[in-house]
Amino acid sequence: MTGRGDGHTEAAGGPARHVPVLLEEVLAALGAERGGAFIDATFGAGGYTRAILADHPDNRVIAIDRDPTAIAGGQPLVDEFSGRLSLIEGRFGALDAIAEDANLAGKIDGVVLDIGVSSMQLDEAERGFSFRFEGPLDMRMERAGESAADLINEGDEALLADIFYHYGEERRARAIARAIVERRRRQAFETTSDLAELVSTLVRADPHGPHPATRTFQALRIAVNDELGELARALHAAERILAPGGRLVVVTFHSLEDRIVKQFLASRSGRAAAGSRHMPTVAVDEPTFRLVTKGPIIPGDAETIANPRARSAKLRAGERTDAAPQAALTAIETLAALPRTAAPRGKR
Repeated sequence: MTGRGDGHTEAAGGPARHVPVLLEEVLAALGAERGGAFIDATFGAGGYTRAILADHPDNRVIAIDRDPTAIAGGQPLVDEFSGRLSLIEGRFGALDAIAEDANLAGKIDGVVLDIGVSSMQLDEAERGFSFRFEGPLDMRMERAGESAADLINEGDEALLADIFYHYGEERRARAIARAIVERRRRQAFETTSDLAELVSTLVRADPHGPHPATRTFQALRIAVNDELGELARALHAAERILAPGGRLVVVTFHSLEDRIVKQFLASRSGRAAAGSRHMPTVAVDEPTFRLVTKGPIIPGDAETIANPRARSAKLRAGERTDAAPQAALTAIETLAALPRTAAPRGKR
């Protein structure tokens, strides 16, 4: 399937491609061996889907991907598992509507989400997700709408600073945003190297760490594709369409994504989510999930050596109860409120 994540380390011999992260752990958390109807909401190259279908002869899968390239590439798998696999082009935030269209709302036995950019997207220069290759500054999973270049060339300085700070956790967010605005007055940003080279002049390189532009590129990708909003919508959608006993399994690669999943499952399992000065501690009286994993499951050393992009993966899972769905929260509410702005030092 996908070696999802934001790192750019290559395995020996070249990039790690189509490697499903935490595969055995995902299958176990889903309970795929029981048989049933499942949703692979982030199809990619089909690694989880193939494994779910192979785990039980009666398993059926609705697989979703917003990337038309992934949909086209998955057609041979549809043919191979004729009648058991439906491949849908769409956003995973709408997985409840997709289940309803298939007359499976309330009958889904498992939903798996593998959040982030896929290896295929990272390794294709023309997609513009990675600074490892010269290509257009694009990053659109659906190949439609506002691109990263549009955002960089048209977004105001405060917006760019907030994107880099919140989504990339980049400490030099304001300096980078200021430099971008100054540079684009002279010449618009068009390629991945345009941006990566600018950021590299502002962020100190760590010889043992990621490329200086890693956090900036990550933040842009999240913003361009509304990834945190999609994740929040998908969690609530899964709550609405899972059957009692159905499992929700989420693999994340970024601390913000993991926080959203952790807090959602904590609140939905009746456990008080950690409060903050922005949001008080809240407990749910009728839990809609029980926790399948008490903490995150992470890859072992053997997997991270074989697939370096797996190194930041965390798996969390919950099992649906028979309680009615709770009111949906926005991504920011689920995240328990980000700081308001990437203010200059001394003014936060």
